[in-house]
Formats: sequence, C-alpha cells, structure tokens
Amino acid sequence: MQTVKMVITGPFSAGKTEFIRAISEIDVVTTDRAISSSIEQKVKDSTTVAMDFGRITVDDDLVLYLFGTPGQRRFDFMWEILAEGMLGFVVMVDSAKPETFREAKSILETFRAYAPTPYVVAANKQDHPDAWDINDLRIALRIEDDVKLLPCVATDKEKVKNVLLELLYSILEEMEGG
Repeated sequence: MQTVKMVITGPFSAGKTEFIRAISEIDVVTTDRAISSSIEQKVKDSTTVAMDFGRITVDDDLVLYLFGTPGQRRFDFMWEILAEGMLGFVVMVDSAKPETFREAKSILETFRAYAPTPYVVAANKQDHPDAWDINDLRIALRIEDDVKLLPCVATDKEKVKNVLLELLYSILEEMEGG
C-alpha cells in the first residue's frame, strides 16, 4: 500500500477545511477553535489552529492523506511541521478576494522553500459572482505558465477530485523521473 501525503494550504478563509471535507472518506479531524477577533468573526466563526486531516483511498494500492494547514500567520509554526514528508501541496486561493492574493503568493513561496515537491494552485470559489477569471488570477499571482492553476469550488466533490488528481499526476510523474 502506497501512501501519499498532500498538504492543503492557503490564506485564512480560502476554503481549505471545506476542500478536505468535500472529499475525505473519514470524518475530517479538525482543530478548529472559535475566533476571538471581531474582524475575522465577520468572515466565519472558527478557524483551524493546528491542522485538518482527511483520507481518500484511491484504489487497493494507493491512499492519499490530506493535511490542511492553518491559514493565519500566527499559526504558521505548524506549516513546516505539516510540510515534512509531503509529496505535494495545493495552494488554495479565494478567487473572489483579491486582497488575499499577496498572502497566497507568499504562502506558495514558503512551501516551495520547505520542499521542492510538485504543487498546484486551486482557484477556489469560482462559483462566486466576484470570482476572478483563471487567466487574470495567473497574472495577478505571477504564476508561471507551467504551474497548474485549476478552477475549484471547495464544496464540490468533483472539482476537489480534479485538483487532487492533477497534483497526484504531477507527483507520479516526478517519482517516475519526470
């Protein structure tokens, strides 16, 4: 049995927990805590403080372990711990919140520095009326043409599956020598 560790990262409220919930075959283990900041409470009631964990059995030979990171910088000490042993990562970006794009790019660079593993960028909330077009997002985030930037809706199992499969293909390609 082969296990593949994938990390799901991105800014606060980008959709990481929902992404894992949409696809995990087990109840997602979360470390959510109530939000104390009134600014953040306007967005949502709780936030991940350590990690989210989900699992997907692809077939008899392959299981994916999904580790969601906290999105807030004050919990970024968990990032390096969660990055250890990862074979790839997904950076979630809230397509409808351009004010979070710089943070998403910064998180992407941080995870690239932890390990030179394959990664994809998931443009979440593509169903939102204010969502940016994928091509405009690529320019805004300064993402190279060879990096997969994929449309996503974190609550849509099929869209989540597509993002994870693209990352898995990249991981398998690298394992086979690219």
